[in-house]
Amino acid sequence: MSYKIAIASGKGGTGKTSVAVNLLKAIYHEWTEKVQLIDCDVEEPNDLLFFSDFKRETSVVVNQFVPEIDTEKCTFCGRCTEYCEFNAIVMMPSVKFAKVNPDMCHSCGACMIACRDSAIEAKAYPIGKKSNFTSDFGASLKEGNLRVGSPMQTRLIKEVKTDVDTSADLLIFDAPPGTSCPVVETVSDVDYVVLVTEPTPFGLHDLKLTVALMHEMNRKFGVIINKAGLGNNDVYDYLKQNKIDLLCEIPFNKDYAALYAKGKLLEAIPESIQKIYSELVMNLKSTLQS
Repeated sequence: MSYKIAIASGKGGTGKTSVAVNLLKAIYHEWTEKVQLIDCDVEEPNDLLFFSDFKRETSVVVNQFVPEIDTEKCTFCGRCTEYCEFNAIVMMPSVKFAKVNPDMCHSCGACMIACRDSAIEAKAYPIGKKSNFTSDFGASLKEGNLRVGSPMQTRLIKEVKTDVDTSADLLIFDAPPGTSCPVVETVSDVDYVVLVTEPTPFGLHDLKLTVALMHEMNRKFGVIINKAGLGNNDVYDYLKQNKIDLLCEIPFNKDYAALYAKGKLLEAIPESIQKIYSELVMNLKSTLQS
């Protein structure tokens, strides 16, 4: 049976990426070699930075089909603009100008249905790409990379998730930070969500938002407190009061932080932190299989 885990956080900088890449390596050693990491932070995918031995296998451009208006056929009746819920169509009949803004269009097709003059046809418009990587040690990685300036994060994430490695025993989805639509799409069909936070006022504030989202989506979840030993105990009190599972604590460690900054997080991780990840894997395995 294949399991899906998402790594998420309410705010950036909590250590979500470091948890995702370390968890991949730990799962490979402690649980199964058939594991894939999917980087769904398509605006800034950086999981690959920590794997020097990963090789690109495929890279495919992802297109969005955007309507194009033929002004030779168009009678500028305005029906398409009335049907467009996203205000993506600019029309100026006086100068016979009509155009669809691809960055606002959601490819719903309403304008094509509205047009009585057969003046609108869908054209492919690139929004980014998705790539597959394999490693010498067996695990694989997949990432989405959004075109700079495109607002179509959610659409690209959907495409990235369509052809993940279905033969893998476990899929790890590294979600974007926050609680917006890209996060919702990433965690929408997973079996379990690991929320990464830090013991600071900002960390607690954004954790509460993410917990509320998990409840609304009816997702099972637990919390990792990263950089433990800094800040205060408010996040611990919150977890206790709300009976939220604390999966583990990763202590603040300057050497560990320095390795992360150099992109060498997996090469010389302190033994004490390796043990924490091993225990985390066993905890997740027990939770998923129960």
